Amino acid sequence: MTLGGLSGRRRAAAPQALVREGDAMRKSPIHLSRRTFLSATIVASIGSVAACSSTASGDVLQKLRSGGKIRIALTQANPPWNFVDGSGAPAGYDVDVAHDLARRLGASGVEFVQASFQTFIEGVKADRFDLVISGQTITAERKQQVDFSRPYAVNGISIFVAEGNTSISSLADLTGKAVAVSAGTTQHKYATEKIQDVRVKTYDNATLGLTDLSRGNADAMLVSRFQGAYLASKNGLSVEPVGPLLESEVNGMSFQKDSAALKQAVDKAIDEMIADGTLTRISQQWLGGLDMAAELKALPAG
Repeated sequence: MTLGGLSGRRRAAAPQALVREGDAMRKSPIHLSRRTFLSATIVASIGSVAACSSTASGDVLQKLRSGGKIRIALTQANPPWNFVDGSGAPAGYDVDVAHDLARRLGASGVEFVQASFQTFIEGVKADRFDLVISGQTITAERKQQVDFSRPYAVNGISIFVAEGNTSISSLADLTGKAVAVSAGTTQHKYATEKIQDVRVKTYDNATLGLTDLSRGNADAMLVSRFQGAYLASKNGLSVEPVGPLLESEVNGMSFQKDSAALKQAVDKAIDEMIADGTLTRISQQWLGGLDMAAELKALPAG
């Protein structure tokens, strides 16, 4: 199955297998002038941040190869890509890819960290986790702040409407409408920039947005076709995808900038997953039979 293989307006039944911060200033016996104190504080702070950044980016591979765990951030709320299963453990495409990546990098295991699209980049920069594997679309704007691996997933974005709504079938039909999106996602940016007179409604995750859509509190939602279909089926939501894919987004794993050695190791691991069939097996399990390796091989070079 390919990304374009899921048809447009139809009941959103999921494919079988798819079942995707200062210091408190205290009185001191040493009387520094305010300017001197502030200058010293600023210098110390800059030094601390620089040292932290260098250590975080330069030592990740050494930490892993010394038997440490890799800290990976994901939303844990975007099935089938990543979510929390019935046992309370993270599961999904991103989770299986994370475990396989950790093994190939020599890590002793994975420590999953719950975060959101609104906090991923700041979390990477603040060294709260080593990588983000959560369907982040690679964009020029994001690449100014973090580095990305080579692509590990492609995600088709669709318009979802309430079942039976025949008034919306294209982007042009969304002019002046209330459109739901998950906050901080590229769909949020897409809706804001490309839909005339749009009223954007933001939600913490796609489940909340699609639920509000099914209740008539939004006219449409922009979301991954796989994820929307999965959530509609799982939660019994009367929503459906309409029209062709708006775009196919290329997803990468993000980490601190200037992490050349880490990027090389992660890219090599993804290449190996594609070559030995691992990515095909994982995607077919979670994404309704989709062969993600084939989708990645079909991407334009560069």
